[in-house]
Amino acid sequence: MTGYALAHLRKAPVHADVLEYLERIDATLAPFAGRFIVHGGAIEVLEGDWPGDLVVIEFPDLARARAWYHSNDYQKIKPLRTRHLTGEVILVEGVAAGHDSSEIAANIRGGGAVR
Repeated sequence: MTGYALAHLRKAPVHADVLEYLERIDATLAPFAGRFIVHGGAIEVLEGDWPGDLVVIEFPDLARARAWYHSNDYQKIKPLRTRHLTGEVILVEGVAAGHDSSEIAANIRGGGAVR
């Protein structure tokens, strides 16, 4: 199952550390087959409030997403971002091809767990 790293980052003034982070992050993704699928593109807010930018990085599976985040190479550059940008970062598993949301509803109706 595909894994994703998502970051909701608040806007902040551009800093040299953040530019260095951007210059170096791609090299940390390569060993884990990670690739940006969203990287701060235009956002159209349809409901609620969305202060900041969205970043989505796709990995072949959640294990590789986790391994990338905890890798020495990524941990070395992470402070370049975290010292200057606030926000949330999560890892999440994708869904299989043919995913059917009604199956979740049926499971819940049958007393199953919400997932």
